Amino acid sequence: MNAPRGRSAQTAPVGVDPMDVDVDEALALANDNRPHHNRPDATRPGGRRPDPADSEAPTAPTAAAPGPNTASSPRHTSRHTATSWAMARRTAARAERGPRGATGVPLDQALGLVLAAPLTALTDLPSFDTSAMDGWVVAGPGPWAVGGEGLLAGHEPPAPLADGEAAAIATGARVPSDATAVIRSEHGHIDAGGQLHPLREVAHGQDIRPRGQECRSGDLLLPAGALVTPAVLGLAAAAGYDTLTVVPRPTVEVLILGDELLTTGLPREGLIRDALGPMLPHWLRALGVEVTAVRRLGDDAKALLKAVREADTDLVVTTGGTAFGPVDHVHPTLRALDAELLVDGVAVRPGHPMLLARLKEGQHLVGLPGNPLAAVSGLLTLAEPLLRVLSGRAQDQTHSSAQRQAHDGRRQLDGGRNPEAYTAPLHAPAPGHPHDTRLIPIVLRQDDGSGHEWAVPLHYNGPAMLRGIAAADGLAVIPPGGAKEGQEVEILDLPWSWNPGLPGLNPAGNEGCFT
Repeated sequence: MNAPRGRSAQTAPVGVDPMDVDVDEALALANDNRPHHNRPDATRPGGRRPDPADSEAPTAPTAAAPGPNTASSPRHTSRHTATSWAMARRTAARAERGPRGATGVPLDQALGLVLAAPLTALTDLPSFDTSAMDGWVVAGPGPWAVGGEGLLAGHEPPAPLADGEAAAIATGARVPSDATAVIRSEHGHIDAGGQLHPLREVAHGQDIRPRGQECRSGDLLLPAGALVTPAVLGLAAAAGYDTLTVVPRPTVEVLILGDELLTTGLPREGLIRDALGPMLPHWLRALGVEVTAVRRLGDDAKALLKAVREADTDLVVTTGGTAFGPVDHVHPTLRALDAELLVDGVAVRPGHPMLLARLKEGQHLVGLPGNPLAAVSGLLTLAEPLLRVLSGRAQDQTHSSAQRQAHDGRRQLDGGRNPEAYTAPLHAPAPGHPHDTRLIPIVLRQDDGSGHEWAVPLHYNGPAMLRGIAAADGLAVIPPGGAKEGQEVEILDLPWSWNPGLPGLNPAGNEGCFT
């Protein structure tokens, strides 16, 4: 059996798992090297340090944040000044150079993935002349003698027609060579002698789909980077594809931390229900990733270190434990693994103590705060930009919500590089933090008087609250100092598009809105 990394197996005490000794040693080294001002306050009673996202105390003005190539190892650095929200998102988007590799998958498994190679036509579409309507196919001038059996789709090529001849034909059937046109059933009449007479003028080639009308073999149908939608699957099938070359889904493992979390029943005796365990995996899947595991570790430092060390996914997501209290084990774990800390705290409310680290080449960890809405903030700030790059969606322009399509007045930000970002005017003032960006849930409502669509702030937007985001269409990005009524603010789409038309929402104001 191989000895544990960094330690000889013979040094383990009798009856003790050598891996556990390795974990203990690594954590001890990490804690010993933690800067003194990052240690938990020994005079503070209780276990978990309060989440900074719960506090409205001003954050120190942000300094230039370290980028992916300049951040020091967490083993050698003191606590970072909080990174600005915009810089944190840019850092996350630049943490990976691009999607990794390509893979071929059957059509029925490709939905939601991104093309890794251009989609080119493997045949002419249609591949032969076909009838666009039920009726009669005719040759030459009329009237026409109708004879023979009718022509059906899927049958052998029909015999040619001579001038003055016609045959009944079904939609999709091959058109005989030298045919003049197809006359729709409702536009023709057969007399007692079996002669077909047109009821309106017949144009040459009418209701015939000629070979190659849609594309010729080799034509570019879609470029690499296009999102595979149901329509793309249909086009690919029509063009002759059985499999598509796509960017594989990024893989994510979720680690739920906290001894205070219940998985069933009502909150009781200081214990609370875990909201992130049921929410995060599906949220991540909506971002186009494969969640390989959701593990509940409690506040076990050794279990966390072992889980992160053994993770083989593209991204590890942790919940809680990102501050510096006695049971906040994420920073010591990163130090023990000599991870590169890219973002350590973001000037955003909620979600201030989020972090992003590079565990090794091609693998990252996003540490989310434990409060539910703060965790959502961390997902959209750090996880979503990183996963967008890994999944090949960084330049994807095919996704947009139905609400955005319905409102041509919105403009996309960043030159369209982030199709999830756009602006809308606020229907009510939104208070801001003195120094930090705020993310608040909003609904989008049409004002019948002006014809504009407004972002209506929702009431329940505290770090631990999900009532607002559960009814939201998106999150408004409120700059430091707040935003006035009518001010255009950036809107972040949620990874799904829905418009529930909830009762009680008044487009003229948010009075009466149950959120």
